[in-house]
Parts: sequence; structure tokens; C-alpha cells
Amino acid sequence: MTAATEREPDVDESGLKRTITGRQLFFYTLGDVLGSGIYVLIGLVAAAVGGAFWIAFAVGVAIAAITGSAYAELVTKYPKAAGAALYVNKAFGSKALAFLVTVSFLSASFAAAGSLASGFAQYFAELWPGPPALVVMLVFLAALTVINYIGITESVVINMVMAFVEIAGLAIIMFTGAWYLAEGHGNFGELVDFSATGNPALAVLAGVALSFFAMTGFENTANVAEETIDPHRSFPRSLIGGMVVAGVVYVLVSITAALTVPTDTLAGSDAALLEVIEEGILPISTGFMSNLFAVIAMIAITNTTLVAVVTQPRILYGMANEDVVPAVFKRLHSGRRSPWVGLIFSAVVVATLLVVGTALTQAGSGLDLVARLATVTVLFLLFIYALVIVSALKLRGHEEDERTFRANTPLLVVGLVGNIAIFGWSVYDDPTSLLWCAGLVAVGLVLFAIEFFFGGQDRPEGAERGDPSLKV
Repeated sequence: MTAATEREPDVDESGLKRTITGRQLFFYTLGDVLGSGIYVLIGLVAAAVGGAFWIAFAVGVAIAAITGSAYAELVTKYPKAAGAALYVNKAFGSKALAFLVTVSFLSASFAAAGSLASGFAQYFAELWPGPPALVVMLVFLAALTVINYIGITESVVINMVMAFVEIAGLAIIMFTGAWYLAEGHGNFGELVDFSATGNPALAVLAGVALSFFAMTGFENTANVAEETIDPHRSFPRSLIGGMVVAGVVYVLVSITAALTVPTDTLAGSDAALLEVIEEGILPISTGFMSNLFAVIAMIAITNTTLVAVVTQPRILYGMANEDVVPAVFKRLHSGRRSPWVGLIFSAVVVATLLVVGTALTQAGSGLDLVARLATVTVLFLLFIYALVIVSALKLRGHEEDERTFRANTPLLVVGLVGNIAIFGWSVYDDPTSLLWCAGLVAVGLVLFAIEFFFGGQDRPEGAERGDPSLKV
């Protein structure tokens, strides 16, 4: 066999060009996972666990990495861009279940954007406490929608720049911790404190349920499978490696926060990482560093939210092309080529979540908007992750060759149990979140029903009525 025949083709049979190297895929995964969740949720995790909240991040990233290994195995079998919906359809032969997976992913994106917008408003208040939080959230959402409307190229360029900024922010936190320890400070006994509940196992489980929001994003890597050079070799190392590095960073940042700031201060703060800066550890003006870090945190949150805003209308666009939601979502702006109908619809859904959540908070419901929407996001993704692990196990022995990566079976079982346990605790801790999940799923089902009953004229000739097969 010649080298030419052994080499992975440059163009997939679908027509997508394979240009992404293993190294680029590693940084793509790292950038996806190393998002803004820790900027938003670290105080809530500290409140749930105590000073040992870094363990929640460590356990969370371990479960996420195991789930990532299931994705890696399936990608080496089916190097296509459809991701979880494709794997579930292959395993169960159910287009309806594949449709539900896609709607769940879309719903998770809506909830995540809402949670991040709320986190943005909290850091914004540190710089300018005047405007109402809801106004800040809605203006923030509108601005990202406009950026996306202008074009995907501009969105990607802005995303790349902001990714470096958010990593710099976490580097500042870790450097602060190193400086603090070098000066001989730090109570390491705080790192094993489970004062929040008194039960270490329950405390960690509660913390993982919240911290898991920061571990998500790796599932997006599967969507570039058709554009990756030699995915059978690149994906397992790059996907799992990127997640592990992101997890190490999260643990180090968490340890720094626990050592430098009292846990009750972190737990009571809406911008917990900013508390590390305001301890005045570094020999730089605390006021300057606080303002700088608040800006960095807002940029980090903007970066992750922009990814969600880019994703939402494109999922709707793909679903419309597959004839499962109204054809209006296929409309593109004549000049910008942006899916403007999907953009507007997505912005309205997220804005509704924010308005309803804010109203409930002001009514004294005890609702924490960031935590509620983060929980909703995690519930949807845990449902998808569990199905992906089951799909990996169910498809063992199918369409395999010597290049196929095989994840460790006992670890996959541990990952499945972990996903189910986190899901169960999240529902137990906040049962109302299921109602929010049901409401978001209902949006997708209503769109499907509208197309099913009134959109027949848009179906390609010979298409099955109401076929929920997805290729998004």
C-alpha cells in the first residue's frame, strides 16, 4: 500500500475539506471547555460544598472526561458533523429520539445563554451599579444578536480574541495564588472543609451538579469531525487531552480561591472570582486590578455566550432544512447570509427566560436565576451525555476497524452512573427546574407540530410527513 493510499483524504465524501490538525483540535476543545462557567458559578459551588469545593470541580471534570471518551469512540466510527443526534439514531434507530436530543441541545443552549447573561450583569454591576440587572441582560443579549447578524466571520474573529482574554483572567487568578503561597500564607486545612452540609459525599454531589456547567462545551468538538485530518488518530488524544488540561486549570483556580478568600465570602458574592483580586494580594493597585478583572470576566462571559448565540439559529436552520420545523427558519439575509429569523426567535426565547426568571426573583420565590438556568442547562446535557454513553456501549462491534478508538468499558459505566447521579441530585435539589426544561422542550415540539400540520408544501418530493431525522 502506498503512502498516498494510506493518507486520510483531504476532502470528505460530504464535500467538507479536512484541514483541522490534531493540535488545532486540542486547542479547539480546550477553548470550548475553558469557558466562562467558572467565572459565573464558583461562588455557588463554594456555597454548596465549603472550602473543599475544588473537589467538586475535579470530580465533575473526571465524569465529563469519561463522557468525552464515549464521544471519541463514536467519532472514530462515525466522523460526521451531526454529533449526538447521529449516534443516538445509529444506536436506537429512533428518529424521534434523535429529534428529542437535538431539541434538548437547542434548549440547553437557550438556558446557558440566559445563565451567562445573568452572570454578565453581576460583573457589570461591579463597574456600574446603576442600571437594573434585567436591562443589562437584555441589552447584552441584543448586542450579541446584532454581532451574529452582521456575520459568522466577524463572530468567529471576536470569539478567538476573547478566548485569549478569558484564559488570561484565569492565569491572573492562578498567579495570585502562587504569589500568596510564596509569601508563606494559606490555610491548607480549608481545602478539606465540607462545612456547607457536613456530609462530604452529598456536599460534593451538590457541588458537581452546579460545577458541571463549567465542564460542558466539549460536545461541540464532535461537530468538526468531517473537517479534521485523520480523526481516528486525532480525536481521542485531542478531545480527552483538552478536557483534562481544562480540568487542571479549573482545580487550580478553585484551590486559589479557597486559599485566599473565606468560603462564606465566596458563597455570598455574585462575582466570586473578583473577591480573589480584591484581597489585595498582588503588589498592584487593588482598584485597578478589580476593574481590570471585572472587564476580563465580562469578556469571558461574552465569549461563551456568543458561541451559544451563534449555535442556536444554525440548529434551527438545520432543522428547517430537514423539514421538522417551519421553513421560515431557513431564511437568510440576502446580503449578510445570516439566519436572521432564527436569530430573532432565539433572542426572544432567551429574553423570555430572563424576564420570567427576574420576575420570579423579585416576587420573593427564592430563585437564583444563574443557578436555575445553569441547572436547566446541565439537566439537558446530562440527558444527552447519558444517551451518548449508552450508544457507545450499544454500538460496540458495529462498524469498527483497527483504527477505531475504544473507550474503557468500566469507566464508561462509571461515567453513566455519574451522569445519572448528577441528574438525580439536580432534580431533587431543584425540582422546579424540570418545569423549565419541559417549557423549553415544548417550544421545539410546537415548532414541529406547526410544520407537521401546516408545512407539507415545503417538504421535498417523497419526504415522509413529520420525519424528524436531523442532520444539524
